[in-house]
Amino acid sequence: MTTALYRRYRPDSFAQVIGQEHVTVPLANAIDKHRINHAYLFSGPRGCGKTTSARILARCLNCAQGPTATPCGQCDSCTDLATGGPGSLDVIEIDAASHGGVDDARDLRERATFAPTRDRYKVFIIDEAHMVTP
Repeated sequence: MTTALYRRYRPDSFAQVIGQEHVTVPLANAIDKHRINHAYLFSGPRGCGKTTSARILARCLNCAQGPTATPCGQCDSCTDLATGGPGSLDVIEIDAASHGGVDDARDLRERATFAPTRDRYKVFIIDEAHMVTP
């Protein structure tokens, strides 16, 4: 099975993201100052790093050393969310283009009521949110 190029070479920290300092610096500052908001909206053209930034943010928030702007890369949460990692039960990534119906929204709402299983935060990354059914 082949892996898409953007998944193979996905950055694992804000320092590795190139050309998006206007996104990574404010996020890192917010984490360092413990001013984490309830939700973040990443917008931009295809390929600019929206999902990557969201995954790095989830990794920073759930790191055993943190929340920290520089994840350790050694704890279970960091290794699970690293490039090629299996993923985490507490970081749910949903593609709204294929899961944008009313039943999917109900399922998401039900899953949001449960506390995180292992990590500090439960993070929902909703990709292609413009495809959600009104």
